This record gives sequence, C-alpha cells and structure tokens, in this order.
Amino acid sequence: MTQNKSNQLLIIVSSPSGAGKTSVCQKILQDDDGISISISDTTRAPRNNEIDGKDYNFINLAEFEKRIKNDLYIEYAKVFNNYYGSQKETISKYFNEGRDVLFDIDWQGAQQLKRSDFTNILSIFIVPPTKQAIYERLKLRTKASGGNEKDIEDRMQKYELEMSHKDEYDFVVLNDNFDDCVRQIKSIIQKKRKNY
Repeated sequence: MTQNKSNQLLIIVSSPSGAGKTSVCQKILQDDDGISISISDTTRAPRNNEIDGKDYNFINLAEFEKRIKNDLYIEYAKVFNNYYGSQKETISKYFNEGRDVLFDIDWQGAQQLKRSDFTNILSIFIVPPTKQAIYERLKLRTKASGGNEKDIEDRMQKYELEMSHKDEYDFVVLNDNFDDCVRQIKSIIQKKRKNY
C-alpha cells in the first residue's frame, strides 16, 4: 500500500455517546479556520435539530450500500443499527485546499482510518467525568431531540465497550469542564502541526 503523506492532518475525535465530542468539535471548527469537518453519510433519520449536508449527509440504505460497493468510503461502521461513513473524496478535497480534516467518529471508524494509507493521523478520545454524567447528558439530549428512553438505554449499554477502546488513541482528554477540554485539544493539535 502506498503511504499517503501530506502536510495536512487527519484529526480523529471519539468518545462514548453523550461525552460531548460533537460540541467540542464544533467549537474547534469555529475557532480554527485551518480545519474542516468530514461530514459523514448516515442511514439514520435526522434528529429534530439536524440539517442535511451540515450535520450529516442523510441517505437511504440502498445508496449507502452502493457507495460501499464502489469503495467510496475511507471508513464506515454500523452503530445502533444505522450506517455511518466518511467518503475518501472529502479528504482529498480539503487536503488540496491545504486544510486539516476533523473526524467526529466512533472507535470502529477510528480503527479503519488508522489502517488506511494516511500517515498523518492524530487521534483523541474524550472521556466523561463519570458514567452518571453521560446518563444525565443523554437524558437532556434525548428530550431536546425528540428521542425516547430506549435510545438512552441502548447508548448506556454501549458505554463500557466504547470506553474499553480509549487506550488505542494518541491522547485521552477529560471533558469535566468544556472550555478546558477544548483548550487541551487545541493545544494537542498545535503541537502535532509543529512536529509534523
């Protein structure tokens, strides 16, 4: 496999569901115009507050499977009975523009990216202060997005599995205080840029 070395970074941010990774990623993107987000395709239905093409590319199962068959994804995974995937062309587009690419993905996607031919990967895992904190955040999110109690139960059951993969990442960052967490991750990215 040819190694794909570039001056740009692939930045992976993962966490258990509800640990705040999407909010952290949004803040980083807002503050750093040298980073673009890889918007994932997904087969799940949009939540009340989500916009197609901004939060995710919402597509049907047949289209997703067609893209898998055509080898368009650098990574994809089935999570909570829905597919999520990142298209290769997104990375090429942003790299050609001289931008780093941020992936807000789970551990399965992270493993696939690490097996790709990209050499410039920085991986960060966000951990919550406690398991109870996750439960409280998921309750608030579910209420806001029109979900139900079963969604919370499903995600809490996956918590231990997700946490068991944290040591596979370059950095583990505690999200006990949102601003501190964002500051730490920005600092990690800056150091990696200087050393790459």
